[in-house]
Amino acid sequence: MTQLSEVWSQFHLLSDQKSFSPDEQAFLERFLEEEARLRLAKKIGFLLARSGIKRVKTLGEFDWKFNPKVPREKLMEFMAHPWLKEPCNLVMIGPAGVGKTHLVQALCHDAVMKGHQTMFLSLFDLMARIAKAKSLYTAIDFYAKVPVLCLDEVGYAFPSKDQADAIFQIIAKRAETKTTIMTTNLVPSQWNKVFDATTATAILDRLTMNGTFLTMEGRSYRSRI
Repeated sequence: MTQLSEVWSQFHLLSDQKSFSPDEQAFLERFLEEEARLRLAKKIGFLLARSGIKRVKTLGEFDWKFNPKVPREKLMEFMAHPWLKEPCNLVMIGPAGVGKTHLVQALCHDAVMKGHQTMFLSLFDLMARIAKAKSLYTAIDFYAKVPVLCLDEVGYAFPSKDQADAIFQIIAKRAETKTTIMTTNLVPSQWNKVFDATTATAILDRLTMNGTFLTMEGRSYRSRI
């Protein structure tokens, strides 16, 4: 059971906890523990609703046997790292349908369930939000400060020069301060198909810092349908 002193720090009460009798302390422990649980549940609900995760997917639901070449051990090594406390980057590379989006959504869901603000969206959606932003600086600042940012489907949309510059600014501001996750169908040497060569090199340079690049191979899960 959580100690009263641990729960007490989450609430602002006037009385000294040492002034209560053992029975009163036991009651407060139960009461405050439940209150803390409800607060966390409310926070998680709020974060999940604003995370961009349209359908909850977990690692437990992933069919690792379908594609034996999926780098499960390397992904688990990444998760074993304190990636929610220390800034790091993860780039998952592979063709459509091999499960990249499922895995990164599972990571994002895990982050939300642990109380971390997370934003999951495709590169196309980020481009659209940048284009519609009333203040470009405010949009860049928002995405630069989200603790966990996941950009899905890099390689299926092609930003304009201004959009690419904004995306680079977001990645650059996040470097060494926040965790960034990406999925792409393009190996790094092909990123100049999406961004100009200079911007592609600069973005990859930032992602390489504290970065893990995982390549996924195999059949498309959609072929089973």
